[in-house]
Amino acid sequence: MSHHDEPLLLGVPPEEALVHCVFIHGRTQSPEDMQEQVISRLRTKGIAYLLPRARANSWYDARATDVLTDRTRKQLEQSIGYIRDLVKGLSNGHAHPKPLVIGGFSQGACLALEYAMQHGPWHGAMAALTGCRVGTQTCDRPFADLDRLPVYLTGSDKDPWIPVDAFADAAAALARARARLHCDILPDRSHEVSAPEIAQLEKIIYGLTQQSWW
Repeated sequence: MSHHDEPLLLGVPPEEALVHCVFIHGRTQSPEDMQEQVISRLRTKGIAYLLPRARANSWYDARATDVLTDRTRKQLEQSIGYIRDLVKGLSNGHAHPKPLVIGGFSQGACLALEYAMQHGPWHGAMAALTGCRVGTQTCDRPFADLDRLPVYLTGSDKDPWIPVDAFADAAAALARARARLHCDILPDRSHEVSAPEIAQLEKIIYGLTQQSWW
């Protein structure tokens, strides 16, 4: 039984899509928030968007930069399993036949990173908008060889939830994981998805419809 709720499907039907995109909302948010703040601002045609829905609007209770506890590990396991089931559903349980973007904002970006470190790489890309690894450098955390998976990672010097040190730790981890990494630090940006991030996400998605990206 799923520990989370029914996702929101937008765009074209998955079987007709050129690219599939799973985009994960942040803490206290909803798929509808991501529809308004992110998906509605994208213009590339032929995309199936699947927006997961966390029960009680949170994927795990702790802050991303807290030391991992048994409770947080269990919540992460449940949330990652839910995302895994949604990804499998898009491809009917087979090897994913179409390019797949897995992304998210804030807590959703952190969950996307943790998903990649357990289930990456895949055919497509990842976009972690204001994200970091969950836990601290002293925690035992999953680690995958991402084998040149294109990853876009963003942060801000003024973000109250994801400090620059946590962003840098995530960038270093992705580099060690052999991701094809593009990072943006956006000075003075508040805790939101900004126009430059939307433009880069658009570039990623459009590029995958053309079998290319940066």
